[in-house]
Amino acid sequence: MDKTVNQKAWFLVLPVLVLVAFSAVIPLMTVVNYSFQDTFGQNVFFWAGFEWFEQVLASERIRDALGRQILFSAIILAIEVPLGILVALCMPRKGIWVSVCLVLMALPLLIPWNVVGTIWQVFARVDIGLLGRTLSELGIDYNYTQDALDAWITIIVMDVWHWTSLVALLAYAGLVSIPSAYYQAAKIDQASRWKVFRYIELPKMQGVLLIAILLRFMDSFMIYTEPFVLTGGGPGNATTFLSIDLVKTAIGQFDLGPAAAFSLIYFLVILLISWVFYTVMVNLDKKEGV
Repeated sequence: MDKTVNQKAWFLVLPVLVLVAFSAVIPLMTVVNYSFQDTFGQNVFFWAGFEWFEQVLASERIRDALGRQILFSAIILAIEVPLGILVALCMPRKGIWVSVCLVLMALPLLIPWNVVGTIWQVFARVDIGLLGRTLSELGIDYNYTQDALDAWITIIVMDVWHWTSLVALLAYAGLVSIPSAYYQAAKIDQASRWKVFRYIELPKMQGVLLIAILLRFMDSFMIYTEPFVLTGGGPGNATTFLSIDLVKTAIGQFDLGPAAAFSLIYFLVILLISWVFYTVMVNLDKKEGV
């Protein structure tokens, strides 16, 4: 017996598709157009082929920015994921303090990115900032505007302060979804706290942790506002990440062709890594389903 398929539901999706087309697809096609062409102005273009892509891939400056970006993302993930799990394990599961902890953990996530950079820019200043002034009074030579290591430490601490809450909230959601029967069985078997975490809590948090790692990697790999407001990419090029270098190329130097090719390569790298994470998550769900 043939079933009549109702296609009217597509009309509900149509406004979303149109919005996505105008907000994403059309600008992307414009970038693709600039990445393969060159112009001398007056809206006159001529074919450049893969010249801009070859220039970007051969640029030592961009390779250095890529190395700094990968290093920053690796450090961020190595700190925020374990710290977020630890915070989630310490949060209460019942009572009024649950709401209090959830609100406090969500507060840093509500602050706009440019405000975060401004807060830490003032907070870390040696002359008036609480952090910079305190370190100076303790005899520690600290100046994030002149020392590359101090700038890196400040940016990392700022990002940890801003985004560890996201990992903690996701990990906490995984923890509260674990049935109490698992803990009762572990108590009967006299399992230690480490074994409860290793064999019960950590496996049950794998799904949300992969989501947290994916989100944090994408955010850290595309970070722009906070380090730009805090250090402007300095001192020198010490904190010039890929996004900052891209903006300098596109707006500062107004090299639209290289900037378009750069942005497409940037986009494809993030897309590839996101696909890898998605594949891992799907395979994990299949194994758990079996």
